Amino acid sequence: MERLAEIACLSSYHWHRIYRAIYGETAAATVKRLRLHRAAGDIVATDLSVGEIAKRSGYPNVQSFNRIFKAAYGMPPARYRKQGSHTHFDLQSNGKASHMFDVAIRKIPEVHLVGVAHTGSYMQIGKAFEELFGTLYARGRARPEMRMIGVYLDDPDIVAADELRSYACVTADATTPVETPLERRTVDGGDYVVLRHKGPYAEMHKAYQWLYAEWLPKSGRELRDAVMFEEYVNNPRDVAPAELLTDIHLPLV
Repeated sequence: MERLAEIACLSSYHWHRIYRAIYGETAAATVKRLRLHRAAGDIVATDLSVGEIAKRSGYPNVQSFNRIFKAAYGMPPARYRKQGSHTHFDLQSNGKASHMFDVAIRKIPEVHLVGVAHTGSYMQIGKAFEELFGTLYARGRARPEMRMIGVYLDDPDIVAADELRSYACVTADATTPVETPLERRTVDGGDYVVLRHKGPYAEMHKAYQWLYAEWLPKSGRELRDAVMFEEYVNNPRDVAPAELLTDIHLPLV
């Protein structure tokens, strides 16, 4: 923490207060939240043991990791791997998922965005969002009406994780001034299938698989050659992982 304050050219006393005022949580809370977020991703997407995941996530032992993870996610890691809400998207023997999902087709207008580019695992796009909001606040351009949008350009099943391209964005007027590291982007208007996902971000890939494998073939619709995006309806600093709401948008012809 002292080193971070030094990098920011502030005293430790003031740095903590400024960080909390901008990001809405302490730096220690940010570290804890991101560690658990990445651990949840490893639990859902890999076969690593809980002990290995705890070590990768910076916890001194499995016992403390289990306790902290359960407090945030509602169940210990081993149970979460088998029974977390991501399992609702798994196809059963009859080819159907175990739950119905909130899906709608919507026509949306063109959306103007300002964002920060991210290269690497989609699970780590949070770093780009931190840079985005830090930049906006430092330049006095953050507005409460801005919506959080993630734009994803590559398929994580065929592109290496460290080469995945994405953008952490907020909605902004087309005339909003943009200087490095900010970039201007646009989401095309048109028809989109929108799935309202409730739960941790680590489970999102299961929702995409369900959309492609089950919803799309039965819908009679075709995908349009445009980027998909996610709108984050609430903030991970304000709600528990199980209460996170994300609207997944896939473009349709």
